[in-house]
Amino acid sequence: MIGAPPRSRLDRVLSDRLAAQDGRGLRRRLRTLDAGPAPSTTIDGRPIIQLASNDYLGLATHPAVTRAAAEAAAAAGAGAGSARLIAGSTAAHADLEAALAALKHTDAAVLFSSGYHANIGVLPALMGPADAIFSDALNHASLIDGCRLSRAAIHVYRHADVDHLDALMAASPPAAQRAIVTETLFGMDGDLAPLESIVEVARRRDAWVIVDEAHATGVFGPRGGGLVEHTGLAGEVDVQIGTLSKALGALGGFVAGSQALIDWLINAARPFVYTTALPPPVVAAARVAVDLVINGPERRARLWSHAERLRDGLSGAGFRLGPSVSPILPLLVGDTARAMRMSGIMLERGVLIPAIRPPTVPDGTARLRIAPMATHAQADLDAALGAIVGAARDTGVLP
Repeated sequence: MIGAPPRSRLDRVLSDRLAAQDGRGLRRRLRTLDAGPAPSTTIDGRPIIQLASNDYLGLATHPAVTRAAAEAAAAAGAGAGSARLIAGSTAAHADLEAALAALKHTDAAVLFSSGYHANIGVLPALMGPADAIFSDALNHASLIDGCRLSRAAIHVYRHADVDHLDALMAASPPAAQRAIVTETLFGMDGDLAPLESIVEVARRRDAWVIVDEAHATGVFGPRGGGLVEHTGLAGEVDVQIGTLSKALGALGGFVAGSQALIDWLINAARPFVYTTALPPPVVAAARVAVDLVINGPERRARLWSHAERLRDGLSGAGFRLGPSVSPILPLLVGDTARAMRMSGIMLERGVLIPAIRPPTVPDGTARLRIAPMATHAQADLDAALGAIVGAARDTGVLP
């Protein structure tokens, strides 16, 4: 009888690393939902109220969006078959890019395979070793990676602290080009970049402004154009980066800006040049979603109403919600193990709100990131509030 083969050196090393993560409460495991991003779903056949999705407007399951995807798959296939610069660029891609440019009040836009691809594509394409980037301390990992890949000098300013940003820029060595890089709506804290002040500093310090609107697109602005639209600064922000995978309910990323910017990215952004184009069903779904965002202010209103209902209930129960001024509600716990226990108890009681732990958030700031959807029923929110408060008392987060 042949025994099991000996573990390789790689497996032994990785097993030790995983055990270390287990010991710190930081190991991540996949959780399988029986259905997609609906506000109510099932896990292992058990009904669950889902408050963890970035599908803020509930468009991923909108009948018009799913119908467009199905029709495009039947007519044009499941995949694009090629990179855009070879044979993968279609009229549907161009139409979606034009719609995104209109949504963002810019001359043009270009699609990427994901928001992560957009961020690690645009920053190295624009910045290099002779340049300097000034980056918010809480920027998303994809922005951090894009900054690093650019090989520019990176100066990190305290989160949303414009005075610190200005001081860093004043004290920094000369650079060929300088850029300020920030999210507009921070996905783990729910707070906003002080965009007007950042633009003012950029004007004085001769810097470009590059913003990631991933979480703000569809949520802020009279037409859902994001925080840049909300603040009327489209003409002052040089680069707007976004994603199709959050409020637009699809998949992919994009960059919007001047025609010269887009033409340059088509030539110089490696994730665009060397990646197969977005597939026809995704493009068709996102195109319909853009129209629904622009023409559906009632969805945004419902999302905000749900967020305020939860905010009032949680604040009234005694929770700390951090600096959020958006539909993203971070329920601060602090201790990683306690946040994990609280999340597990809520799941047992039919509410899915995963704990967010380091390194996604700083040490000592573990939290439950609560994200309502426009398509939740008020009864769902009330039931979730009861489960959250009960789990908090069971774990000592609340007395």
